[in-house]
Order: sequence, then structure tokens, then C-alpha cells
Amino acid sequence: MPLHWVHEHHFPDSPTLVHALSGEIKVDLEEAIGERGACSLVVSGGRTPRALFEQLRTEALDWTKVWIALADERWVETTSPDSNEYLVRETLLQDLAAAAHFIGLKNPAPKPEAGAEWASRALTRVPRPFDVVVLGMGEDGHTASLFPGSLALARGLDPAAVPGCIAVNALTAPHARLSLNLSALLDSRRIILYIEGEAKRHVYLRARVPGTVAEYPVRAILHQRTVPVDVFWAP
Repeated sequence: MPLHWVHEHHFPDSPTLVHALSGEIKVDLEEAIGERGACSLVVSGGRTPRALFEQLRTEALDWTKVWIALADERWVETTSPDSNEYLVRETLLQDLAAAAHFIGLKNPAPKPEAGAEWASRALTRVPRPFDVVVLGMGEDGHTASLFPGSLALARGLDPAAVPGCIAVNALTAPHARLSLNLSALLDSRRIILYIEGEAKRHVYLRARVPGTVAEYPVRAILHQRTVPVDVFWAP
């Protein structure tokens, strides 16, 4: 069954995708600044977006009016290479983009369960709805840190929940984590699902088919009809 609110964009290779996606994000943020005086961008970590961040930081924007936040974070020190904040600071918040405002999720709380409320409060500083949310997807169908099999998954995907962060202890992934819940991710004007490789393409195609969100949590993004979704894929 076609998902008419999901638009797919296929590219021959990663550099072509990165160039096109960076340009689209720039246009969205530029328009938001022109209309509302500020804009917001939520990004994910992992290996895939590194090249995108390095390209995006060169875009000519009024970065002083850009707010950047994370879709999820590992509960590690922000100086750790495993930290999403570390990735963003090293690859995105450089050059022109160093002037942007950044709100991280890791905080002084002793555990992510205690840190979730702190992070949710910190995110209230970021203009809402988010103008652009860039999500990735794992080969198990997770997005942000909403993992299949996680005890926190039902709470994270509850469409009636107050938008905010939840603590996640995923049996299939290293480190305890914080993640935006589905309500927070959908408090946005546009969602971009950025994936690369044939393996993830096959997972995405399975997630497009109606089924339980517990099997493939990314289904909650693909099958909602509140926010337009653009899927960017390259081999």
C-alpha cells in the first residue's frame, strides 16, 4: 500500500545525497528564519550523518538564529567518542555553524531515568514545532533510541504522551540512553529519514508494510499522517 505522505528520494551515491540533503535543510532553515526569526534542527548521531554534518556546517545561514538539538543520546560523558553530542560538536558545530545554539541531552543527573526530566526541560528552549528533524534507522528498525524489545518502547511510542525525553535501556545496544519520544519527534514541521546501504533499504521496505510498531519502531514515523516524511537513500 503506498504511503502517500512519505516521499522517497534516491541517489546514486552518498556524496550526491549529502549535497542535496544539506541544501534542502539549508532552504528549510532559511525560510523558517525569514518567517519566524529563528529555526530549529533536531539531528541523530551514529556513523551515517557525519558527512552530512561536515557539509551542512559550510552552508551560508544566519547560524546565530539556528537552534540544534539531539533526537537521542547515549548516557556517556560528552567527551566520549560514543557521545552524539561529541559527534555534533566535532563535525557540525564548526566553521560557520559554530555560532548556532546547541542543546544537548546528557546532563549532571546520576542516571538517565533522573536525567530525562532535566533534558525535557532543556529542550523547551528550542523553538517548536521543530523545523526539521533528521532521523536515522538501524538494521533492526529502530529510530532515535526507540529500540524493538526495549521495555521503554511502548511508553516512547505512546502518541498521547507529553512530548519529551525518556530513559532507554536497550538490550541490543550499548549504553543506557535518552531519547525523544514519538510525541516530541512529531512536534515538527518536517521529518527526514536518512539511510544508506542495501541492508537498511530492505528494512525500510519491510517497515513500509503495515504491521506492529513493536517489530519496527520506525513504522511509527512512516505510518503517521501528521508530519510529512522525506526518505533520503543511497546505496
